[in-house]
Amino acid sequence: MTDYVGANFDVGEAVGPEAVVVTCRAGGAISKGVFVKLSDGQDFTVVTATAGSTVYGAAMRAAAAAGEYIPVCAFGRVKMTAGAAVTAGNRVESNASGLPQNVTTGEVAGRAVQSGVANDQIVIFVGRA
Repeated sequence: MTDYVGANFDVGEAVGPEAVVVTCRAGGAISKGVFVKLSDGQDFTVVTATAGSTVYGAAMRAAAAAGEYIPVCAFGRVKMTAGAAVTAGNRVESNASGLPQNVTTGEVAGRAVQSGVANDQIVIFVGRA
């Protein structure tokens, strides 16, 4: 694992001032730094995104159980752990674990700012690009 962002930022933290952060209700346990998707259109409930799903943003804090409120970066640069090979400039999607990978057939979740392989820590610009 290589950390291409640096130790000043933890996985799941915004890397820049442009981040749009929304407080959401967790629909279950969620790890910090994974893509999340809406599970309920009524009250901003989110769950970990699945492979190719429509991503709402990236979890900026972990939730141990349903009902907890967490910040979600809906737009902006976030330090994330690559779920597979990612190429800078390419559009990314969620893999089965909610981690970024180059788009294959799923919904676009953002764009890679840095290249890396599985388990590397890189910057992802979250938001449909």
